[in-house]
Amino acid sequence: MKSPKAPAPRRLKSTPKRPAVMTGAVLPVLNWPPDEDRVEAIFERLSRVMPDPKTELNFSSPFTLVVAVALSAQATDVSVNKATDRLFAVADTPEAMLALGEEGLIPFISSIGLYRGKARNVIALSRIVLEQHGGEVPLNRAALQALPGVGRKTASVVLNELGIEPAIAVDTHVFRVSHRLGLANAGTPDKVEAQLHRIVPEDWLPKAHHWLILHGRYTCTARRPKCSACVISDLCPSRAGLQALGEAI
Repeated sequence: MKSPKAPAPRRLKSTPKRPAVMTGAVLPVLNWPPDEDRVEAIFERLSRVMPDPKTELNFSSPFTLVVAVALSAQATDVSVNKATDRLFAVADTPEAMLALGEEGLIPFISSIGLYRGKARNVIALSRIVLEQHGGEVPLNRAALQALPGVGRKTASVVLNELGIEPAIAVDTHVFRVSHRLGLANAGTPDKVEAQLHRIVPEDWLPKAHHWLILHGRYTCTARRPKCSACVISDLCPSRAGLQALGEAI
Protein backbone atom coordinates (compact mmCIF):
# COMPACT_ATOMS: atom_id res chain seq x y z
CA MET A 1 0.00 0.00 0.00
CA LYS A 2 1.43 3.34 -1.07
CA SER A 3 1.81 6.00 1.58
CA PRO A 4 -0.07 9.21 0.82
CA LYS A 5 1.99 11.93 -0.79
CA ALA A 6 2.98 14.80 1.46
CA PRO A 7 1.32 18.04 0.41
CA ALA A 8 3.53 20.23 -1.71
CA PRO A 9 4.93 23.20 0.22
CA ARG A 10 2.98 26.36 -0.38
CA ARG A 11 4.88 28.83 -2.49
CA LEU A 12 4.93 32.33 -1.08
CA LYS A 13 4.52 35.16 -3.49
CA SER A 14 7.61 37.30 -3.62
CA THR A 15 7.23 41.02 -3.23
CA PRO A 16 8.40 42.80 -6.34
CA LYS A 17 11.31 45.09 -5.72
CA ARG A 18 11.69 48.55 -7.10
CA PRO A 19 14.74 48.91 -9.33
CA ALA A 20 17.87 50.09 -7.56
CA VAL A 21 20.25 52.46 -9.31
CA MET A 22 23.58 53.06 -7.54
CA THR A 23 22.05 53.70 -4.14
CA GLY A 24 18.97 51.51 -3.85
CA ALA A 25 16.89 54.67 -3.47
CA VAL A 26 13.73 55.44 -5.41
CA LEU A 27 14.64 57.30 -8.57
CA PRO A 28 11.83 58.79 -10.65
CA VAL A 29 11.96 58.85 -14.43
CA LEU A 30 11.07 62.41 -15.39
CA ASN A 31 10.88 64.36 -18.59
CA TRP A 32 14.05 66.16 -19.56
CA PRO A 33 15.20 68.91 -19.93
CA PRO A 34 13.66 70.55 -16.87
CA ASP A 35 12.09 74.00 -16.77
CA GLU A 36 14.84 76.63 -16.79
CA ASP A 37 13.20 78.84 -14.16
CA ARG A 38 12.87 75.88 -11.77
CA VAL A 39 16.55 74.97 -12.25
CA GLU A 40 17.57 78.57 -11.58
CA ALA A 41 15.43 78.66 -8.43
CA ILE A 42 16.91 75.38 -7.13
CA PHE A 43 20.49 76.62 -7.30
CA GLU A 44 19.63 80.10 -6.07
CA ARG A 45 18.12 78.63 -2.90
CA LEU A 46 20.96 76.17 -2.37
CA SER A 47 23.41 79.05 -2.71
CA ARG A 48 21.64 80.90 0.08
CA VAL A 49 21.95 78.06 2.60
CA MET A 50 25.44 77.02 1.41
CA PRO A 51 27.13 80.21 0.16
CA ASP A 52 30.66 78.78 0.12
CA PRO A 53 30.50 74.99 -0.27
CA LYS A 54 33.77 73.02 -0.24
CA THR A 55 34.93 69.45 -0.14
CA GLU A 56 34.85 67.90 3.33
CA LEU A 57 38.13 66.10 2.68
CA ASN A 58 41.14 67.55 4.50
CA PHE A 59 44.03 68.64 2.26
CA SER A 60 46.80 71.22 2.17
CA SER A 61 48.08 71.00 -1.41
CA PRO A 62 47.09 69.64 -4.83
CA PHE A 63 49.05 66.48 -4.03
CA THR A 64 47.28 65.79 -0.73
CA LEU A 65 43.95 66.59 -2.42
CA VAL A 66 44.58 64.04 -5.17
CA VAL A 67 45.58 61.41 -2.61
CA ALA A 68 42.59 62.12 -0.37
CA VAL A 69 40.12 61.96 -3.26
CA ALA A 70 41.68 58.76 -4.58
CA LEU A 71 41.38 57.20 -1.11
CA SER A 72 37.74 58.28 -0.82
CA ALA A 73 36.43 55.90 -3.50
CA GLN A 74 33.80 53.68 -1.83
CA ALA A 75 34.64 55.25 1.54
CA THR A 76 33.26 58.14 3.59
CA ASP A 77 35.04 61.46 3.88
CA VAL A 78 35.05 61.02 7.65
CA SER A 79 36.94 57.72 7.43
CA VAL A 80 39.41 59.17 4.92
CA ASN A 81 40.09 62.23 7.08
CA LYS A 82 40.82 60.04 10.10
CA ALA A 83 43.42 58.19 8.08
CA THR A 84 44.97 61.15 6.27
CA ASP A 85 45.26 63.27 9.40
CA ARG A 86 47.93 60.82 10.53
CA LEU A 87 49.28 60.03 7.07
CA PHE A 88 49.83 63.61 5.92
CA ALA A 89 51.63 64.43 9.15
CA VAL A 90 54.47 62.18 7.95
CA ALA A 91 53.99 62.11 4.16
CA ASP A 92 52.44 65.08 2.41
CA THR A 93 54.69 65.21 -0.67
CA PRO A 94 55.43 62.70 -3.44
CA GLU A 95 58.99 62.31 -2.12
CA ALA A 96 57.82 61.53 1.41
CA MET A 97 55.12 59.16 0.14
CA LEU A 98 57.65 57.21 -1.94
CA ALA A 99 60.00 57.04 1.06
CA LEU A 100 57.13 55.58 3.07
CA GLY A 101 56.53 52.92 0.42
CA GLU A 102 53.53 50.71 -0.12
CA GLU A 103 54.06 48.61 3.00
CA GLY A 104 54.67 51.70 5.08
CA LEU A 105 51.54 53.35 3.74
CA ILE A 106 49.17 50.45 4.39
CA PRO A 107 49.03 50.83 8.22
CA PHE A 108 47.85 54.43 7.82
CA ILE A 109 44.97 53.56 5.46
CA SER A 110 44.05 50.02 6.51
CA SER A 111 40.76 51.28 8.00
CA ILE A 112 39.63 52.37 4.51
CA GLY A 113 38.02 49.95 2.09
CA LEU A 114 40.17 48.53 -0.73
CA TYR A 115 43.24 49.85 1.04
CA ARG A 116 45.77 47.53 -0.61
CA GLY A 117 44.86 48.58 -4.12
CA LYS A 118 44.70 52.21 -3.03
CA ALA A 119 48.15 51.99 -1.43
CA ARG A 120 49.54 50.59 -4.67
CA ASN A 121 47.97 53.42 -6.67
CA VAL A 122 49.09 56.19 -4.29
CA ILE A 123 52.70 55.03 -4.45
CA ALA A 124 52.53 54.66 -8.23
CA LEU A 125 50.99 58.12 -8.76
CA SER A 126 53.55 59.64 -6.38
CA ARG A 127 56.35 58.19 -8.50
CA ILE A 128 54.85 59.53 -11.72
CA VAL A 129 54.27 62.99 -10.22
CA LEU A 130 57.87 63.09 -9.04
CA GLU A 131 59.55 61.63 -12.12
CA GLN A 132 57.37 62.99 -14.91
CA HIS A 133 55.99 66.24 -13.47
CA GLY A 134 58.81 67.56 -11.31
CA GLY A 135 57.01 66.80 -8.08
CA GLU A 136 53.99 68.96 -8.93
CA VAL A 137 50.56 67.45 -9.57
CA PRO A 138 49.56 68.16 -13.19
CA LEU A 139 46.44 70.30 -13.16
CA ASN A 140 44.90 69.38 -16.48
CA ARG A 141 42.34 66.64 -17.02
CA ALA A 142 44.29 64.41 -19.39
CA ALA A 143 47.42 64.27 -17.22
CA LEU A 144 45.41 63.84 -14.02
CA GLN A 145 43.39 60.95 -15.42
CA ALA A 146 46.62 59.29 -16.55
CA LEU A 147 47.68 58.91 -12.89
CA PRO A 148 47.03 55.48 -11.30
CA GLY A 149 43.80 55.45 -9.32
CA VAL A 150 42.63 58.77 -10.76
CA GLY A 151 39.57 58.37 -12.97
CA ARG A 152 37.27 60.97 -14.43
CA LYS A 153 35.37 61.50 -11.17
CA THR A 154 38.52 62.02 -9.09
CA ALA A 155 39.96 64.41 -11.67
CA SER A 156 36.69 66.36 -11.72
CA VAL A 157 36.72 66.76 -7.94
CA VAL A 158 40.31 68.02 -7.98
CA LEU A 159 39.80 70.43 -10.88
CA ASN A 160 36.60 71.80 -9.38
CA GLU A 161 37.96 72.19 -5.86
CA LEU A 162 41.05 74.05 -7.08
CA GLY A 163 38.97 76.37 -9.25
CA ILE A 164 40.52 75.17 -12.51
CA GLU A 165 37.44 73.76 -14.20
CA PRO A 166 33.71 73.97 -13.28
CA ALA A 167 33.53 70.18 -13.32
CA ILE A 168 30.70 68.10 -11.91
CA ALA A 169 31.76 64.79 -10.40
CA VAL A 170 28.75 62.48 -10.37
CA ASP A 171 28.95 60.29 -7.28
CA THR A 172 26.01 58.46 -5.70
CA HIS A 173 24.75 61.65 -4.02
CA VAL A 174 24.81 63.75 -7.19
CA PHE A 175 23.25 60.91 -9.19
CA ARG A 176 20.39 60.46 -6.71
CA VAL A 177 19.66 64.14 -6.14
CA SER A 178 19.80 64.97 -9.85
CA HIS A 179 17.20 62.31 -10.59
CA ARG A 180 14.92 63.23 -7.71
CA LEU A 181 14.98 66.89 -8.70
CA GLY A 182 14.45 66.09 -12.36
CA LEU A 183 17.76 67.70 -13.31
CA ALA A 184 18.77 64.50 -15.09
CA ASN A 185 17.16 61.24 -16.16
CA ALA A 186 20.08 59.35 -17.70
CA GLY A 187 21.12 55.94 -16.43
CA THR A 188 24.90 56.35 -16.08
CA PRO A 189 27.10 58.86 -14.20
CA ASP A 190 28.80 60.07 -17.39
CA LYS A 191 25.47 60.77 -19.08
CA VAL A 192 24.11 62.50 -15.98
CA GLU A 193 27.25 64.67 -15.94
CA ALA A 194 26.61 65.67 -19.56
CA GLN A 195 22.97 66.49 -18.80
CA LEU A 196 23.91 68.64 -15.81
CA HIS A 197 26.43 70.60 -17.85
CA ARG A 198 23.68 71.33 -20.35
CA ILE A 199 21.06 72.61 -17.90
CA VAL A 200 22.90 74.16 -14.91
CA PRO A 201 23.13 77.95 -15.41
CA GLU A 202 26.69 79.13 -16.03
CA ASP A 203 26.78 81.32 -12.91
CA TRP A 204 25.99 78.33 -10.69
CA LEU A 205 28.15 75.77 -12.47
CA PRO A 206 31.41 76.21 -10.47
CA LYS A 207 29.69 75.25 -7.19
CA ALA A 208 26.89 73.01 -8.48
CA HIS A 209 28.96 69.89 -7.76
CA HIS A 210 29.31 70.75 -4.08
CA TRP A 211 25.72 71.88 -3.62
CA LEU A 212 24.36 68.62 -5.02
CA ILE A 213 26.76 66.46 -3.00
CA LEU A 214 26.13 68.22 0.31
CA HIS A 215 22.39 68.37 -0.26
CA GLY A 216 22.40 64.64 -0.92
CA ARG A 217 24.65 63.87 2.02
CA TYR A 218 22.68 65.76 4.66
CA THR A 219 19.15 66.44 3.39
CA CYS A 220 18.15 64.40 0.33
CA THR A 221 19.56 61.19 1.78
CA ALA A 222 19.17 57.83 0.08
CA ARG A 223 16.78 56.55 2.73
CA ARG A 224 14.33 58.78 4.60
CA PRO A 225 15.14 62.10 2.87
CA LYS A 226 14.41 65.10 5.09
CA CYS A 227 11.78 66.70 2.85
CA SER A 228 10.25 68.71 5.70
CA ALA A 229 13.58 70.48 6.27
CA CYS A 230 14.45 70.91 2.59
CA VAL A 231 14.66 74.45 1.20
CA ILE A 232 13.74 73.25 -2.29
CA SER A 233 11.05 70.71 -1.41
CA ASP A 234 8.34 72.70 -3.20
CA LEU A 235 10.46 72.56 -6.37
CA CYS A 236 11.03 68.80 -6.12
CA PRO A 237 8.88 66.60 -8.40
CA SER A 238 9.69 63.53 -6.28
CA ARG A 239 8.50 64.78 -2.89
CA ALA A 240 4.89 63.61 -3.19
CA GLY A 241 5.94 60.14 -4.34
CA LEU A 242 8.50 59.72 -1.57
CA GLN A 243 5.97 60.80 1.06
CA ALA A 244 3.29 58.50 -0.36
CA LEU A 245 5.70 55.58 -0.06
CA GLY A 246 6.51 56.59 3.50
CA GLU A 247 10.16 57.11 2.60
CA ALA A 248 10.43 60.80 3.45
CA ILE A 249 10.37 62.68 6.74
